[in-house]
Amino acid sequence: MTKAFLFDMDGVLFDSMPGHAFAWVKAVGRFGLSMTAEEVYMNEGRTGAGTINALAQRTWGRNATEEEIRSIYAAKSAIFNEYFLARGEAPVMPGVCDVLERVRARGLQRVIVTGSGQHSLLDNLNRHFPGMFRRELMVTAFDVKRGKPDPEPYLIGLQKAGISADEAVVVENAPLGVEAAHAAGIFTIAVNTGPLPDATLWAAGADRVYADMHALAKALDNSLKKRNTA
Repeated sequence: MTKAFLFDMDGVLFDSMPGHAFAWVKAVGRFGLSMTAEEVYMNEGRTGAGTINALAQRTWGRNATEEEIRSIYAAKSAIFNEYFLARGEAPVMPGVCDVLERVRARGLQRVIVTGSGQHSLLDNLNRHFPGMFRRELMVTAFDVKRGKPDPEPYLIGLQKAGISADEAVVVENAPLGVEAAHAAGIFTIAVNTGPLPDATLWAAGADRVYADMHALAKALDNSLKKRNTA
């Protein structure tokens, strides 16, 4: 039986990925690295250090130093915050509140599993989703050694929730996140809230792909019923 839903944050709970794409492209360019907006979406879910090291290896042929990682990620975070300061804060993803309420109504645990270390977004969780998430059921960039697509973040999420993989459902939007959840052996729902084709999410190992959160909310009760009686 399903006992918990494990949610990614960026692109699932918050429509924050356009800000991340803008910030990464601009920040890494200041340090002699390059990254396209599409690459940001393809790399979504990695820790900041993992993303920076991938770019450093491609350009410099080595991993970034700890100081370079701190400097680049600080620049990225500052640009991200400026982006939403000018436009208003990252909005809640349309339809996700309906999904969360349906999950809570079933008495299921809600777990956050994100590669982000963005304090501004983490601080927004309780304000936008009061009582929905507990700090002890959150896995962030600060908790993991290996970010997505490694299964470690989702395995830690299972451990924190005290459940096995077959008792969980993941909601993701990014191919690396889907890959990580699939590798952890968890039933994985992908919601395509970004610009990538559905085929990318299916290829990463998604068990279901929905166009948006509204579609997931409508299908959720029936999908859980079928899964729990399978």
